[in-house]
Amino acid sequence: MAADRGTTTGSVSDAGSARAVAEVATAIREGIMQGRYAPGQRLPENDLGAMYRASRAAVRTALAQLENEGVVERERNRGARVRPISLDEAVEVTEARAVLEGLCAAKAAARATEGDRARLRALGESLEHAVGAGDIPTYSRINQDVHGAVREIAAHHTAGVLLDRLRTQSVRFHYSVALLPGRPSTGLAEHLDVIRTVCSGDPDLAEKTMRDHLLSVVTALQQLDATLTDHW
Repeated sequence: MAADRGTTTGSVSDAGSARAVAEVATAIREGIMQGRYAPGQRLPENDLGAMYRASRAAVRTALAQLENEGVVERERNRGARVRPISLDEAVEVTEARAVLEGLCAAKAAARATEGDRARLRALGESLEHAVGAGDIPTYSRINQDVHGAVREIAAHHTAGVLLDRLRTQSVRFHYSVALLPGRPSTGLAEHLDVIRTVCSGDPDLAEKTMRDHLLSVVTALQQLDATLTDHW
């Protein structure tokens, strides 16, 4: 009986530890996406442990996981920091997203319920209001919500995991793209097309529309690169 109790206690402890690691990794990932952690910013283990009420071991494991995802980099005797990525890498990430999100759009078109379609259309209306008001932060957030909703409806776990990693790496560049003149109006039209084609139930058309949208983002990133080059 004692052995059984020991095994049960160990299993509960392992489960609690795994949950703590997942929670810390998610919090850091979301912090990067929301701009609370800037590229190159140090991520001291003690500070993170206090902030997220997690053990140092859980924080260390979470940082190792994020390092494997390419979100964080760790240096011997210097700790971890948010890994900066180049604009060229952001272009590659977006090209990869085009393939994966195209797959999700196709799956979503085939699986969407009437409730799912209503949710997407409501997001489209909110996006229109944000662009009409010139509210770039809200536009950027709802933009992400549209992509997130399509992934959720698709229910393709592997693609979802990969996309979460890719999106975290390139999110700051995509916010910069939203600031380019005329880009919110272009992005609005593209997102409304994505919503329309997913709601149409045509997987092939939905996949093509999503891919075309993200390849348009690649073009905008290249435009951003030219703008930065001219500036310097």
